[in-house]
Amino acid sequence: MLPTDTHKSAKPAKAARTDRIDARLTTDQKELLEHAAALQGRTVTAFVLASAEEAALKTIREHETIRLSERDREAFIDALLNPPPPSKRLRAAAVAYLKEMGTA
Repeated sequence: MLPTDTHKSAKPAKAARTDRIDARLTTDQKELLEHAAALQGRTVTAFVLASAEEAALKTIREHETIRLSERDREAFIDALLNPPPPSKRLRAAAVAYLKEMGTA
């Protein structure tokens, strides 16, 4: 029997784990990680990797997110919804750009 679209597709293949990270830690740190991993039913390696990945994603999100004050947010939205007309310099720059790109 041939598979059809109604069957569940196979899980995507996992990427090969070839890179390593080594860390030295205190006995207290190791015991803490072992205890936390055991509470989640994971190996220490699985716990550390999942925790590090979560922390990395959170850090990246925090640094890539723009936070505005209420006043700045309102000014930004107003500028998007009611942009000022282009100035002479902006129109000249647009014409120069279009000439450079060969579209004018």
